This record gives sequence, structure tokens and C-alpha cells, in this order.
Amino acid sequence: MADVLPYRPRTGEIPTDPGVYRFRDAEGRVLYVGKAKNLRQRLSNYFAPLRTLHERTRRMVTTAASVEWTVVPTDVDSLQLEYMWIKEFDPPFNVRYKDDKSYPFMAVTLGDEAPRVIVTRNRRIPGARYFGPYPKVWAVHETIDLMVKAFPIRTCSDSSYKRAMQTGRPCFPGQIGKCGGPCSMTVTIEEHRAMVDDFVAFMAGGDERFTRELTKRMLAASAAMDYEAAARYRDKLSAIEAVLGKSALVLAADEDADLFGIAEDELAAAVQHFVIRGGRVRGVRATTIEKEIDITTGELVDQVLQHAYGDAQDVPRRILVPTLPDDAAELEEWLRERRGRKVEIAVAQRGQRADLMRTATINAQQALIRHKTRRTSDYVARTQALTDLQEALGLEEAPLRIECFDISHLGGTNVVASMVVFEDGLPRKDQYRSFNIPETTDDTDSMYQVLRRRLAHLDRPEAEDAQETDAELEGAPRRKPRFAYPPQLLLVDGGQPQVEAAARALQDAGHTEIAVCGIAKRLEEIWLPGDDFPVILPRTSEALYLLQRLRDEAHRFAITHQRKRRRSDITTVLAEVPGLGAARIKVLLKHFGSVTALRAAEPGQIEEVQGIGPVLAQSIHAHLSTR
Repeated sequence: MADVLPYRPRTGEIPTDPGVYRFRDAEGRVLYVGKAKNLRQRLSNYFAPLRTLHERTRRMVTTAASVEWTVVPTDVDSLQLEYMWIKEFDPPFNVRYKDDKSYPFMAVTLGDEAPRVIVTRNRRIPGARYFGPYPKVWAVHETIDLMVKAFPIRTCSDSSYKRAMQTGRPCFPGQIGKCGGPCSMTVTIEEHRAMVDDFVAFMAGGDERFTRELTKRMLAASAAMDYEAAARYRDKLSAIEAVLGKSALVLAADEDADLFGIAEDELAAAVQHFVIRGGRVRGVRATTIEKEIDITTGELVDQVLQHAYGDAQDVPRRILVPTLPDDAAELEEWLRERRGRKVEIAVAQRGQRADLMRTATINAQQALIRHKTRRTSDYVARTQALTDLQEALGLEEAPLRIECFDISHLGGTNVVASMVVFEDGLPRKDQYRSFNIPETTDDTDSMYQVLRRRLAHLDRPEAEDAQETDAELEGAPRRKPRFAYPPQLLLVDGGQPQVEAAARALQDAGHTEIAVCGIAKRLEEIWLPGDDFPVILPRTSEALYLLQRLRDEAHRFAITHQRKRRRSDITTVLAEVPGLGAARIKVLLKHFGSVTALRAAEPGQIEEVQGIGPVLAQSIHAHLSTR
């Protein structure tokens, strides 16, 4: 592969102005659209030596056959043009969005003569005002049922409304008290419009003035002994309080904001969008993003905000994000034009905003795990993944049993290894193993040792194998099952050095019939022994998702085992101190929170722990200092 792309323009030809650029393939299809404050500086990054580019970026620039750009007056103009072109051309190498589901909204059809409130998934109703999205349809209906008690607006269909207005007979929902529009023959169109305005104002901000006003009217009616009116006000007040009670107050009562929690890995990201109005979470939307080229978190936030507000009718005054994009000022200006007023983009750093950001991020992390798990748990996807692996690695048969190994240590100490097993693309947790490695020189030596120990099981009799005490199981019976069933594929966490160590272990054990490969985390490359270049699986490949899942599971299992060992080690060491029993050890570890903090503590700090006197504190400090 040539290191210089044939379509690369001369550096002097590229302007230094802000603008938008497009990469096209040989057929003229737009592959990627991007913006830049300085086109020359930004495009130069794409035409760096190919070996220095991220693999997905390298794939994009080598797929392209030309690049073109358009200069614009300001950075805000470049943002607007980028958004328009992404919407128009749908470039395959820009990030791709996929909602986890089609969320229901509450909509008020303000464009109608007598607006009505409905539940819908259609975001294109002319003149409608939307609230949500809601996680469940029943949650929208429940909210509407409560709201129409306080603000009785129209709920009937357009045909029922038209028929009622023509005949002068109330619509059926109006007859049973479920519709308060003009079609119920209880209010005029003007009076109904005023009630709709109150409905929208309340939903937009949970305006507490309604609560105060209804309370005032209820007390006044009660004082005047108009108990029927007081009861009506009481019922409306109860409905409003029920709606407010269903959405917890998470920020200040006057806070209108959108908060975005993001979790990402090399190939995908999950976004949790919390809609906060009047200090309360009014809706949540989950989105999964598939990355096509290497982008930073700031660039990802930029794309998320463009996607969220490109066609939005409701832009809040504050947007909270985990990381500020480089063009935050331009994004604020772009959003201000849509809102008509100032918009602030900020990072949630402390207090309630930071707490809510942590909640959103946790939800995003779980959504990302679900997204990756869903692809590997689906039967069709699993079959495709195993078939793709067979073809990509040149195997004679699909690897129905795959074992993945990972090495974990803490600064070179407490070296452990994990082995996880997937059969038919699904985890077999009863056959997971973890290994302790007493002495080793580096990760490759650790990998060699562990694989030799594992491969030795293939040649042992069943009775001897059943008594093996080297490994530990996760959630399995005490008696370990026979472990002589050979894998079709060994996967190691690492690149070329780890793969070569694994191949050497297979060679020395006499089991060269077992295939081996490694997955390098930075670029998600697949390495085979003896090859100078990695295998690059397509970003959307089911096989890549399966290998990632194996690698992540092996890493999780190794870390879990290492933490158990560290906890066990420090407990054993402390138990050697005279006068220090199990109860005091537990109190010590709970007080300091970690082994590192306890080892670093001075005798005076240890003495502060309940039940630890000066002499015992000195003994503990001296004992840990010698270990």
C-alpha cells in the first residue's frame, strides 16, 4: 500500500479558512463529511503517513478517491453546513445513530382549531408540541389521565370532534367526562385554548403557580362554604401533585436543561439523554452510536448535539455534557439561533448536576453492554460471527469452542490470569478458570506459563484432571468437571508478542492443531502467529463483537480474581500481628478503604481507628512496613 494517497492535494492548495470537507469514493459517493476551523490543518491530519493513522481512519482515506472542501465565512456556518450535508448524503463513515426503540411522546396538536392531547410516536405532526419521550406507553397514558383532571382539554379523535361540532351533541368521551374540549359543549373554543395554554405551560416547566393558585381558590371556596367548588379545586390539586410526584425533583425548581451521559469504546457509544424541565426529569431517550472513524469524546459530543437538536423544536437554556467539544462556542451560537435565546453548554462538575450525570453515565454504560451482548446472544448473529471467524482466520471449521486468556497484575505484583470459555457463541461460566502466577518476567512469559498449564489438561486422565486445584471457578460446584475437551480457537488479550508466546506454548505442548489469535485493544486488530500485519475485521462484523465480548469478559474475570487475592493477602498479613483479630482487621480495612491507604498510614492515623491503641497501631505499622 502506497504511503502517499494519489488524490492528496498540494498543501498550498488547501485554504486556512473555516469550512466543510467531503471525502468521495470512485463512484462519487460521499464517504465522510467533516468541518474545520482551519481546513489546511485539519486535512493534513488525514494525509499523514498511513501507518500513523487509526485503522478506521486509514480505511476511510484509502477507500476514498477524492476530497473536496467548501470555505464558509464563520465557524457557525461550517457547523450548519456540516449538519445539512450529513443529513443529505448519510455518509457511511460518519457516526451512525440507532435508537434502542421507538419511544412514545405526549403531543398537543396546537395547529388544530381545538388542540387535543395524544400519545404518538410520530414526530412530524404539523404545529404539535411534544413532551417526553417516555419509556413506556402506559406512563404517557397515566400522565394524560392525571393531567386532564387538572386541565380538561380535548382527548377525542378528529372525527368525533367534527361530528359533535356539526350536530351539537357532545362527543362520547365528553359524555363520560373524559374530554373537555369544545366538543363536550361545556366550554368555548377560546376558553379551551386558554386551558390548552395552561396545560402546555405546566408540562413545559411544572409551573408551581398552578399549585399556588388552585390552593388559594380552594381555600377561598371553602371559606365561602362553596364546598362543591372547593372539592373540584381539591381534585385538580391532587392531580397536579400526582404528576409532580411521579418525576423526582433532581435540580433547582427553575432549571430547564438537557443532560447527556455517554459511555463508549473503540467501535460504539451509548447515549442517555435526560430531559429536565422545571427541575424534574420529564423524559429519557437512549441512543446507540456506531463509530466509523476514530473520534475523540469531544467530537462525539459535538455529533450527538447536532443529531439531538438539528430538527428539534424544544431547545433548553442549558445543556450538560461530560466533555466540552472544541467548538462549544459555535455550537452555542447554532443552538441560540434555533431557540431564539441564549443557550449554555456546560460540564456537570459538582453538586446535583454531577450526581445526575453519574446516573446517566451508569445507564449509558449498561446500555452499551446490552448493545454488545444483544448481538452475541442472538442465534443468527452468533452463527454469522462463528462463520465470519472461520473465514477471516482461515480455519477448517467454525470455532464452536473458544477460550480467551488475559493477564492481570498490580505493578508487577499479584500476577493472575483468567480463562473464559464460550461455546456456540455463549459463555460457559461453569468452565471459567483463574490462575495464580507466582514468578514471571513479563506478560508474554505469564501467557506462556498459563497456556502450558491449561494445555496439560488435554493429556491428563479424567480422574487426575478432576482433582486439579490450580484453578478457581465462578459459580460452579466444588468438584470441577473434566476439562479435557479441546478448544478450536485460543484467543489472547494482546498483540503480536502475546500471540507468539501463545503459539510457542501450543508448539511445546504438541497441540498445534488448535488455532490461536490475539485481539489488540487500541485498534481492535486481530493478530495471527507469524504474520507481520493484522487481520482487520469490518467494524460491523459480528465476529468482531464476539471477540470483544470474550476479551472484555476475560478482563473482568481476571480483575475480579486479582481483587480477591489482594483482599485475602492483606487479611493474612494482618492476622500475623499479635492482638489483631478478624473483627479489628475488618474495621481497619473499612476505615482506610483500601490496602494502599492502610500501608501508607502512620501509626497516629492507625490509632484513630476504634479499638486500636498506640501499641497495637505501632505493631501494625511496623509489620506492614516489612512486607
